[in-house]
Amino acid sequence: MKDKESLFKDSLALLKQLIALSSLSREEVLTADLIEAFFKERLIKTFRKGNNVWVYNKQYALDKPTILLNSHHDTVKANPGYTRDPLAPSEEDGKLYGLGSNDAGGCLVSLIATFLYFYDEKDLKYNFCLVASAEEEISGRNGIESVLEDIGPIDFAIVGEPTLLDLAVAEKGLMVLDCNAIGVAGHAARNEGDNAIYKAIKDIQWFKDYAFEKTSTTLGPIKMSVTMIQAGSQHNVVPANCSFVVDVRTTDAYTNEETLAIIKSHVTSEVSARSTRLKSSAIPEEHPIVQAGIKLGRKLYGSPTMSDQALIPVPSLKLGPGDSARSHMADEFIYINEIREGIDLYVAMLQEIV
Repeated sequence: MKDKESLFKDSLALLKQLIALSSLSREEVLTADLIEAFFKERLIKTFRKGNNVWVYNKQYALDKPTILLNSHHDTVKANPGYTRDPLAPSEEDGKLYGLGSNDAGGCLVSLIATFLYFYDEKDLKYNFCLVASAEEEISGRNGIESVLEDIGPIDFAIVGEPTLLDLAVAEKGLMVLDCNAIGVAGHAARNEGDNAIYKAIKDIQWFKDYAFEKTSTTLGPIKMSVTMIQAGSQHNVVPANCSFVVDVRTTDAYTNEETLAIIKSHVTSEVSARSTRLKSSAIPEEHPIVQAGIKLGRKLYGSPTMSDQALIPVPSLKLGPGDSARSHMADEFIYINEIREGIDLYVAMLQEIV
């Protein structure tokens, strides 16, 4: 086993290097190169597909179950409110500033340190596979989803996202719906046409008021929000079409397909989902990794925000240093001590089961 303090120092140095490289979703080649080089310098065999990089522990055995450690190295565009250079890592008052420091660089380097801690260990009950994935910020198809078949069977996953080191045992999924209310065009000065806006209003009111029969015990109710609307071509024409977009945050009470079917049965507008692949996820409270966290005093909660958990088809726990409230903010930062605490917690929890 490696010394955790030296792992922490390496993690901090790696995070600073990651911050200094542009790594927007779909443009993460530089950070993928860096992560690949980091492992090769330590004589660890790397695998790569696109901008996804993964590694296995030294004593990997096909007859053992495998734990997936996953976090992402892509970022969003810098918030226009930045007062610092987003690609210039800087320390001040115990904080490390820089784009991606909190979301999710701190989690990624803490998981890498955890992987290295167990890398050489013999007689483990589990294998480890660590994936530094791409395109998480846009739920892209060339991210974690694209390598699941390549990495081999996995038993469960720890997904590194900022959770203040509490245990997100469930996470809402997402469907984006394109809706179109259809009317009949006519002249606004005469009693002509069938106004599509008025038809849309009825459906929009339904989206605002409807409560699904089943509620998730960890995630609460499904949340639906109308976020965009468009209709009309000029002031004196009754519009024949009114289109609007609905953001639906799904839960484990229904599948995405079931949720979509219920919606379609209640509204008159045409409804199509851009995708049903971003599913709600959950891990049972009695799962050993959750119990290990509870034993160490961590709180459980259901997360309203989405991560790569939505694409991982095994039980997964979202857990990591940092605070999701800092994600995508101007002058993003992570407390340096949060990284040390993240490594300590990841290692302590995994020691309970491996």
